[in-house]
Amino acid sequence: MAYIKGISYYLPERVMDNGELVNEFPEWSVDKVAKKVGVYSRHLSASNETAGDMAEKAACRLFDEYNITPQDIDFVMLCTQSSDYFLPSTACVLQHRLGIPVSAGAFDYNLGCSGCIYGMAVAKGLISAGIAKNVLLLTAETYTKYLHPSDKSNRSIFGDGAAACLISTDGFARIGEFSLGTDGSGADKLMVKTGAARCKGHTGKSEMDDEGHTRYDDYLYMDGGGIFNFTLEAVPAMIKDILAKNSIDSDDVDYYVFHQANKFMLDTIRKVCVLPKDRFYINLEETGNTVSSTVLIALKDCLTNGTIWEGMQVMVTGFGVGLSWGGTLLQF
Repeated sequence: MAYIKGISYYLPERVMDNGELVNEFPEWSVDKVAKKVGVYSRHLSASNETAGDMAEKAACRLFDEYNITPQDIDFVMLCTQSSDYFLPSTACVLQHRLGIPVSAGAFDYNLGCSGCIYGMAVAKGLISAGIAKNVLLLTAETYTKYLHPSDKSNRSIFGDGAAACLISTDGFARIGEFSLGTDGSGADKLMVKTGAARCKGHTGKSEMDDEGHTRYDDYLYMDGGGIFNFTLEAVPAMIKDILAKNSIDSDDVDYYVFHQANKFMLDTIRKVCVLPKDRFYINLEETGNTVSSTVLIALKDCLTNGTIWEGMQVMVTGFGVGLSWGGTLLQF
């Protein structure tokens, strides 16, 4: 069996509140932004601050907070779509910077909103197979660097951040069985088109999508309507699969912590899936959508403020870019 043994996170110092955003887009109001996406402020990584830098800070906080010795780590995974280099893996660099033994395995994996859940699944597999005993799962993203200055919608939603989680042979939350899925036919619904091997050079091209949003080749594009429809199809089926694979009924789930995409989407998912409002986590107010880090940030905050406690069964899920989705049950 595999357990979560510690969770910490790091948010960049720079904070942009809705007032500052509205100064750039006067056709909006502070209340309109907050009502639409549930975000009042978000953290922005500094120009010279990378996902690797943030992941390192999150890991150091984890080590300090839980009295973890880096020498005990025998595997490092970093989920990011903002890697420091094309190669090597940023996880390899972090192994050295964090003082983790050279006998530890290390790799990056490119995944977004479901990345935390996929990382838990891989870490559990490594532990169950006897390959590792203490897996350091890191998530870090600097999506704000991918956003066009005129993209008010995504600039209101996304924030930067990193999280660190120790998954081990013992701990305070047992990791259950997983439901995972992928639909690559929707890959273009959330994409940065240029910069990698398929289209290495910037094109400078842009076009209007069906919703009236500008799609820039060289910046992050999100088909909001397409992503919304995808979640309404994938998430209800995933919830049923998680319950079945963990042999429990929905009444046995004490709390739900889903990827913090935006408030409107989460409210809709909750209503469609008929989940109790008082047991469903929504809090993007001060962080926004931090992509792969939202679930770990939410879990940490819930543990800190006493929303989650020993004996509870908590369903965690992620869904988005890929398209991909995943979920599991945590027994605290």
